[in-house]
Amino acid sequence: MLLATVLGSAPLFVPSALSRTLSGSIPWISGTSPAPRGFDAARFFTAAERRCVDALVSRLIPTDELGPGAREAGVVDFIDNQLAGSFGRGERWYMKGPFADGLETQGYQSEHAPAALYRAGIAALDNHCRQRFAGRVFAELGEEDQDALLKQIEDEGLEFEDVSATAFFGMLQDNAIEGFFSDPIYGGNRDMVGWKLVGFPGARYDYRDYLDHNGARISIEPVGLSGRPAWSAE
Repeated sequence: MLLATVLGSAPLFVPSALSRTLSGSIPWISGTSPAPRGFDAARFFTAAERRCVDALVSRLIPTDELGPGAREAGVVDFIDNQLAGSFGRGERWYMKGPFADGLETQGYQSEHAPAALYRAGIAALDNHCRQRFAGRVFAELGEEDQDALLKQIEDEGLEFEDVSATAFFGMLQDNAIEGFFSDPIYGGNRDMVGWKLVGFPGARYDYRDYLDHNGARISIEPVGLSGRPAWSAE
């Protein structure tokens, strides 16, 4: 089709290099995936906050016999990046009072936007740890003490004075899962470890070559939204 048909102007000819017909094959090399996007620089967290969140998410999704955990997946980079942007500022949320404890069906109820909730929650958690564990902060505790403390918060057995420990833990838990399984372009799921863990093949546009597999497991390397660099050269 000439572009003039669509644009309603003088005929324009599309160079043949911009289009081609694919038949009986898939336009990528199986078993490959793009290199993970780098997120080396801190964005919102201070160094101390970053150590705390890294320790927290590492206990929520630990490295174990199933494979890499939140630390290897770069979950702290994902959260840091999100808090530095519009999500962290709650720009799309209604953030005016009055604020009161709502019902579970009413979702998040707080005067703190996500970034402020993290900052207040981390400070309260580390202050609690200093008082309870001889001056040590959460990141300096042993894994057994870290797990016991997180279980206490999850069971709503611990509250902080100026911020809700339950709300902080709930948002941290949600964000850790998002960072572990979201597309790598957002900073987490590094090397697609989350997708490899559950066998998710990623953002592929065509599965017709895999339809008739009689229920057998299909092992194909995941592909992210950014594709892979070799696509543009093929």
